[in-house]
Amino acid sequence: MQPMAAGDATSAYGAWVYLVIFAATTAGYAGVPAVGATVIGLGAVLASQGELNIAAVLVVAVIGCEAGGIIGYRVGDRWGRRLLEHAGPALKWRQQAVVKGEHIYARWGRAAVFVTPSLVSGTLKMNFRQFVFWNFLAGAAFVLSVGPAAYGAGRVSAGHHDVLSLGMLAGGIAVAAVCAALIVRYRHRRRARSAPSGATAVAGSSRDPR
Repeated sequence: MQPMAAGDATSAYGAWVYLVIFAATTAGYAGVPAVGATVIGLGAVLASQGELNIAAVLVVAVIGCEAGGIIGYRVGDRWGRRLLEHAGPALKWRQQAVVKGEHIYARWGRAAVFVTPSLVSGTLKMNFRQFVFWNFLAGAAFVLSVGPAAYGAGRVSAGHHDVLSLGMLAGGIAVAAVCAALIVRYRHRRRARSAPSGATAVAGSSRDPR
């Protein structure tokens, strides 16, 4: 089955399905574990079977990731320390999460946005404008790796061993690999720049990551 046009997909499922994708990716980037990847993958697989429009799925998911990241940042900026260090269940785990986040930001700088929840970025007072930009990069990379890979896998599993299907599958994997390589390179360059002057204080790095 060939993928539907955007209008056909909307009439089959209704526009609400894209709202679900938006809500799920927003929740995922705001701090709810796993839900974002699951829904993006499911949406891409449905698109591969002609039930949704893959371009709409990817665009809505990227917007959702950006919105969720900003929500998580704002929550962390205003209530992060209180939430993570409040007495109660899992206090030790939450305190360790703060320490781990500080350590990651001290080593990775702004690239830490790729590997830490947005709540941590807000809690550690990362510059908001920098966060918005880096969160967009992280969200786009996440969507453009999970979405095309799931789309390609869905089409291949349905017997579509054509250039489009294999290209989407390979493309999603390639995006993930390239992003990982660039993040590692960025970290190495940052460490090389900071080596002559010694390690940057954790507090300073968390407030203005480089």
